[in-house]
Amino acid sequence: MRGVTRDLVRPVARTVPWWALGAAGGAGLLLAAAVRWADGPPPSTALLALRCAALTGGLGLASLLDDPARHTTAAVPVPRPVRQALRAALVAPPVALWWAAVLLLVPADLRPPAADVTLEAAAVSLLACAGAAVALRLTEGTRPGRAVAGALLAAALTGPLLLPDRWTLLVQPADPRWAASHDRWAGLAVATAVVWALSAREPLRRGRP
Repeated sequence: MRGVTRDLVRPVARTVPWWALGAAGGAGLLLAAAVRWADGPPPSTALLALRCAALTGGLGLASLLDDPARHTTAAVPVPRPVRQALRAALVAPPVALWWAAVLLLVPADLRPPAADVTLEAAAVSLLACAGAAVALRLTEGTRPGRAVAGALLAAALTGPLLLPDRWTLLVQPADPRWAASHDRWAGLAVATAVVWALSAREPLRRGRP
């Protein structure tokens, strides 16, 4: 199994949608750079830019599991969870470097707590990947990324309007609810990671197209 997994590294790397990840990453870097170029923006603008950058990263990662050859690779002896974990392992280092660059582009005097904002970004990324894994498990589609990205964007736009104040996720660092909101972000990250792990399993029977 280990030998087969090693042999899959190069073919899997070729099927990763690097163009989508690169486009999303470039947009995120531009959002962060805009804060540095702006003339005396408030800290709230820096936080908004970082959150928008995290969202663009999530939109790119929604395509991580896209695989036009999905029905061909289903016959290989490496199970689906291993194949998905391999994709995640390939993109994790560049994504981590990208996020570090996004944070560093924001001036230090405007930058919100880096660990908390990174938690938000991780939760958004996991939500995108979990959505893609659920779509693959429930359908026969090979490229769920666009639909998942659309759903993620819709959730980002409507979620703040629909969530009650006591469950809000988007608060400012000076808000006394900041710590509680990031407890919820941590719970969301754990829940989506569990959903991804469960959805990565091979279905017992084939779903509908």
